[in-house]
Amino acid sequence: MPTTQGHPQRWLILGVICLAQLTVLLDNTVLNVAIPSLTRELHATTSDIQWMINAYSLVQSGLLLTVGSAADRYGRKKMLIAGLALFGTGSLVAGLAHSTGQLIAARAGMGIGGAILMTTTLAVVMQIFTPEEQPKAIGIWSAVSALGFAVGPLIGGFMLNHFWWGAIFLINIPVAVLGVVAVAALVPESKSPRGGRPDLLGALLSTIGMASLVFAIISGPGHGWTSPRVLVTAAFAIMVLASFVYWESRSDEPMLDLHFFRDRRFTGAVAGVVLLTFGMGGALFLLTQHLQFVLGYGPLEAGLRIAPLALTVVVLNFSGVAAKWSTRMGTPVSIAFGMVLMSLGLVSIAEFASGGYAGTLVGLLLIGAGTAVSNPAMAQAIMTAIPPEKAGVGAGINGTLAEFGNGLGVAVLGAVLSSSVASGESLSAGLGTGQLVGAVSVLVGGLLAAALLRRAERTVAS
Repeated sequence: MPTTQGHPQRWLILGVICLAQLTVLLDNTVLNVAIPSLTRELHATTSDIQWMINAYSLVQSGLLLTVGSAADRYGRKKMLIAGLALFGTGSLVAGLAHSTGQLIAARAGMGIGGAILMTTTLAVVMQIFTPEEQPKAIGIWSAVSALGFAVGPLIGGFMLNHFWWGAIFLINIPVAVLGVVAVAALVPESKSPRGGRPDLLGALLSTIGMASLVFAIISGPGHGWTSPRVLVTAAFAIMVLASFVYWESRSDEPMLDLHFFRDRRFTGAVAGVVLLTFGMGGALFLLTQHLQFVLGYGPLEAGLRIAPLALTVVVLNFSGVAAKWSTRMGTPVSIAFGMVLMSLGLVSIAEFASGGYAGTLVGLLLIGAGTAVSNPAMAQAIMTAIPPEKAGVGAGINGTLAEFGNGLGVAVLGAVLSSSVASGESLSAGLGTGQLVGAVSVLVGGLLAAALLRRAERTVAS
């Protein structure tokens, strides 16, 4: 548990784990700019490219809850070192791969390491910082996500201009080595005082169910939502996840305690995360389409023009300004305020982006400010609604919901775009319609989460 003073080297530790987390997030986007090189040098087919990208995200999203639970049980420091070692090893194999099969396998291995790092980093933050410092620390941790989103394509483009494609993976190795040494020397060990038996069946069902569900979602746009591939996979995922819920409700030592959902703070934050990432993930996907296909920017130019969003998040969180706002407003109001700003930003992009970049820039700045306030508040709401000894599970839930909401947002708002264009709208109008759907989702998510969290606070106070 966090001490009354916090760990004496907590800010240095935060820097180390954020650097490790940044490499994980970069690898979500950095591969996109290498697609032409991989197609040319490895003779990769379209299917190969899809699996290179999806192997990483599928494994990572499927394992988040399982590895979070394992970190609580066996030790968060041990798991953090294991995650860095796996991620570094996978990066080495990926960088030296001579075939598409080797690269796909390496990306899957990197996904395992990435899942461990995404959960244990947040769990460690909750252990080494005091409750008073947690909003700022979580804000910095959250801002790294936005930074990874913004600089991934830029770093990838720079490396490809100067080196061969494998260099985009090999740059992870020094970071992994440095991370292992720093974690071993600085990070204190922490784990749940209750050992107990591992929930192996729960872990298996959770991993298979989530990976299948995400696979169905990312397959929808390419194969059609009514295709046998999507329908069968989705049905299988729902069946497995239903079995997971049933097992967890009957298990004496469940991986995920379903009693958490009786806490309004937890359910409010959960609802907010799903709707927030649904609206944002889908809307940003549409924005990249707008910048390239309507305004005519290339991939790198489009990445540079989205960067103000990430820079706003980074500045407000690293400076502590967003944390100060959240402390003054309280968690429910912070989430509502942040998501209203984000919704207004999406409306600005939908209504004014067709006139050029100015309307898009205003929207990006509003989204960035809203993200800086609401994301850390949402993460803290989830983490504080769960006992400290279950911090890994809490981080796993937070990551799983974000992956699910983001994937669903891309799929659904992509479908809105396709149906709008098919009904006779222009591409620009279809993109605007999709952005407005995303804006409504974000707004509803903010108001719902805030209402549930406010009711929970009143219940506790009474």
